[in-house]
Amino acid sequence: MTTSESAGVVFDGSGLGEWTDEERFSVTAERIAEYAAATNDPITAHRDGSIAPPVFAVVPVFTSMAPAALSVAPVELLMKLVHGEQDFRFHRPIRAGDELVVRAKPIGYLGKPNGSTVVVYAETRDAAGELVNEQWLTAFFRKVDAGPGEGETAPEHRITDADRAQDPVATVTAHIDEDQTFRYSPASGDPMPIHLDDEIARMAGLPGIINHGLCTMAFTSWAALTELADGDTARLRRLAVRFAKPVLPGQDITTTLWPTDSGAPGVTAYAFETEAAGQIAITDGRVEFN
Repeated sequence: MTTSESAGVVFDGSGLGEWTDEERFSVTAERIAEYAAATNDPITAHRDGSIAPPVFAVVPVFTSMAPAALSVAPVELLMKLVHGEQDFRFHRPIRAGDELVVRAKPIGYLGKPNGSTVVVYAETRDAAGELVNEQWLTAFFRKVDAGPGEGETAPEHRITDADRAQDPVATVTAHIDEDQTFRYSPASGDPMPIHLDDEIARMAGLPGIINHGLCTMAFTSWAALTELADGDTARLRRLAVRFAKPVLPGQDITTTLWPTDSGAPGVTAYAFETEAAGQIAITDGRVEFN
């Protein structure tokens, strides 16, 4: 492993491949239902707490992700960190009563003049050791160049012009409530102040409080499930996005889904984008069902 330095910033590749300590998470129906309510999820099995919404999968691993990324990137860059991409692979849904074991590790980093990325891989297993889901989080450090980098990149999920040229299979518009971030923060365990404190958000160069990217992603997940899978969470195999622009409380978002090549037999895949206030907020969206 090597160390990369640019403009006085050092990324340490010696942390690549090193797992965080295992953490355990007990899933309750109350926690699932709270998350579903905080993301305006209309699916009955999510609202009653029996089956977790797909993006709930980030909750058990949330406290492992940042330490994994900051074992490569300098900890003083924490305030420059934004969520760049998220990719879930689902082996089965999370259910009330599950006892989960989670861990994460950084697998690669890459620098560019406008910012650097650290890719973190996380896995969630049940008490018997069976794999429940896998995740790839891409942490983006704004205006920091870590140099050429090393290790692995996250799996691809790019949307193409050919995808957009298809007739949409579904278009779903939803409203981000004024209090969305204040409900999502406790439900998800994400206390980042840019979602809760207008002054701090503006100090960070934002127009004000912004919606959590994963909250917006959760909206896209139930849009896809309700329109394309009859609300059956067990059919979902993959959900991946790139966060392009922040969404503000009070805005409407519109998610458009197009058919795309699945690349695997028995799998149906769709590409999608989500627009807010005339700008693309989520791009390179991909969802796969069996």
